Amino acid sequence: MKRLTTVLSLVIVAVLMTSCKNNSLQGYLVESQEKQGFITVDLPVSFLELKDQDVSDDVKATVKSIKKINVVALPYKNNEDAYEVEKEKLTKILGGEDYKTLMKMNAKGMKVSLYYTGNSDAIDEVIAFGYSKEAGVGIARLLGDDMNPAMIIEMMQNIKIDPSNVSLGSLNAVFK
Repeated sequence: MKRLTTVLSLVIVAVLMTSCKNNSLQGYLVESQEKQGFITVDLPVSFLELKDQDVSDDVKATVKSIKKINVVALPYKNNEDAYEVEKEKLTKILGGEDYKTLMKMNAKGMKVSLYYTGNSDAIDEVIAFGYSKEAGVGIARLLGDDMNPAMIIEMMQNIKIDPSNVSLGSLNAVFK
């Protein structure tokens, strides 16, 4: 009887872990790497360069607090059916209690939502989720340690994108 209880407990734990992974953002990002039509890019933090070194120490510390940047996108063209499915998956994942809404907006015909995890004064993760039938559906995740929301905004105003640090050619398909 004890052995049966142990086996059943292990099966239940395995099922719960599998279902949690499939409904988590991390699980989604990993799963998307294997799917046809998806564009996945892990950007180096060095991709975020300051326009000017004459910025506050807080902004410099915010850049240093960033650990990883992930981008996953599915262009709409030739993926019309998958677009709706993926949009719904991401909406469901980000609608969970783990993710807090930072802001929502429309930008160039694309619906964009920003989410975060962690405390409002010490953010661990910032997520940008956007979709439109012209571009497709995509998500960008910025991981860090105890990032300050005000400093993230200030940092975003003071960074320049250095395309020579990483090949972004595959992302162009999303914006065509």
